[in-house]
Amino acid sequence: MTDFLTNSTYQVYDSSISALKTQTYSHFALGDALIRQVNTEDIPAIIHFWPIDQMIILGMMDTKLPYLDEGVSFLKNEGYQVCVRPAGGLAVVADPGIINFSLILQEPANSKVSIDAGYEVMLRLIQKVLAPYNEEIKAYEIEDSYCPGKFDLSIDGKKFAGIAQRRFKKGIAIMIYLSVEGNQQRRGELIQTLYEKGMRGEETRWKYPAVNPDSMANLSDLLGVSLTVPQIKEMVLTALKEEENRLIEGNYTAELMTEYQSAYDKMEKRNIQTFGN
Repeated sequence: MTDFLTNSTYQVYDSSISALKTQTYSHFALGDALIRQVNTEDIPAIIHFWPIDQMIILGMMDTKLPYLDEGVSFLKNEGYQVCVRPAGGLAVVADPGIINFSLILQEPANSKVSIDAGYEVMLRLIQKVLAPYNEEIKAYEIEDSYCPGKFDLSIDGKKFAGIAQRRFKKGIAIMIYLSVEGNQQRRGELIQTLYEKGMRGEETRWKYPAVNPDSMANLSDLLGVSLTVPQIKEMVLTALKEEENRLIEGNYTAELMTEYQSAYDKMEKRNIQTFGN
């Protein structure tokens, strides 16, 4: 099994300092373009940071809510943009207190990386990043959190991060949202209300979580220290360097930008079909 976290070369992309950041779907489109880039070029690994201000990111299953319009109207009235992402999972909150980043890896030519093995890569990285705090990081589903999944990351039963994956051919993106600081209770209440308004108590063929805002917490609160998103970013990069990885600045090549524009157009079309213009 390939150890993606040791002795590799990572290209580093940060959407927060990119000229693309003013475009609504730029983070997701660039993410898809980078998966295709790592899949086709001699680039073994990429790390992509994509912080977002005030957005509720829906999964495709959320678009099946019987009263989706009411839920989306509520979120917009609360000051949030709403979009549907291309990856799986359910609704999550993005705001300045949450860090989103992806490990984008090239699958070895003669082996298959399982879904769980992909998640384990991110789990090991987060465990290394947080090792100085001597807290046990567990990975299991927190059923009453928003966007629950098998690899929810928690401390003392409180979820602080969730992980998703997206794949094209031999390219794998392992994406994490990690609640660092801010009002996590409020985030949970937003998604709780989204489902209340979007379902109105109706039975559906799709299972949506009965969100309990108390099921999640910020990493700062769980560790009892003041942490910021920029600090976590630097801790992640430091953890990679300590494992003898080489970090180089990502290059926005013409080929990458062609893939980006294609992915952006698809993302825009999907959202117009869901919400209208």
